[in-house]
Amino acid sequence: MFILKSDTLDVAVLDPDADQDRFGARYCTGGYIFQITDARCGPLLTGPTYPESFNWRDGQGIPDSFAQRPLCPPELVGTTALVIGIGLCDMATREVLQYCSWQVERTASAVAMKTTQQWEGFVLSLERTVSVSGRTVRSASRVHNIGARPLPILWFPHPFFPQPSGPELCRVSIPVTMPENPGYTLGSGGYIERRAWPSQDGFYQALDHAATSPVTVLQRHSALGLVAGTTSYTPSLFPIWGNQKTFSWEPFFERTLASGQEARWWIDYDF
Repeated sequence: MFILKSDTLDVAVLDPDADQDRFGARYCTGGYIFQITDARCGPLLTGPTYPESFNWRDGQGIPDSFAQRPLCPPELVGTTALVIGIGLCDMATREVLQYCSWQVERTASAVAMKTTQQWEGFVLSLERTVSVSGRTVRSASRVHNIGARPLPILWFPHPFFPQPSGPELCRVSIPVTMPENPGYTLGSGGYIERRAWPSQDGFYQALDHAATSPVTVLQRHSALGLVAGTTSYTPSLFPIWGNQKTFSWEPFFERTLASGQEARWWIDYDF
C-alpha cells in the first residue's frame, strides 16, 4: 500500500502487486484509493461492510471501475473478456484469469500507474494517477486506443462516504429529478434526502439529469460537515446508492475511442 501525504491528509492507495488479494473483477487495480485519513478526525471513508469486514466486490474507500463495459469481440462466443484496468476475466464466474501489469512511479504526494493491455485486437494504454495537495485529492485517468478496434469506455468512481445521521445526503450542481422510489427524495433545500433508513442491500436510484458540463457534488459528512467532488467531464449515467453503513454517488464517464484517439479526465475530492 502506498501512503501519500499532505499537511493534514494521508491517502492510502493499494499496490497492484502487493495488495492483489484485495482485488477482483470489479474495480480498477491501479489508483484504488483505499482510505483517506485526517490528522485530526481520523478515517474519512467507509464501505458497504466497513469496518467489520472487506470483500473485493463491495470494496471500500474510493475505488473506480471500467467493468460495466468489458471488451469482447462480437465474433467470439464465451464469457472471457478484457476489463480495462484489471485484465482478462471470466465474466460469468467473476474470476480474474490474468491481471494486467503496472509500472509505478511515486513521490510523497502522488502515485502514477501505467499499463498496456492487449487482447483479440483491442490494444490500449491506461494511466491512473492519484495525488493530494492540501485538502484536495485528485483521481485522474488517461486511456489511449493504440489498437485497430474501436474502444468503448464506461467508467465510474465509487466514493464511499459515512452514512450521515440526518436525512440530507448530497446536493448536485445541476438540476436533477428522480421517479418516486422508496429510498430517496428531493428536499426543499436542494439536497437529496434519505426517505427511509436502508438495509444491508441498500437503495439504488439513477438520477434524471440533462447535464451539459462538469458537475460538483456537495456531500454531507459526519466528521467534516461537508465535502465536495468535482468532475472534469459531463456525466452520462448518474446513480446514487447507500446502505446502513455508507452512501455513494457515481457520475459515469462514457466515450468510444477510434484507433489513435485518447481521453483524459479526472475527479477532485475536497475534504
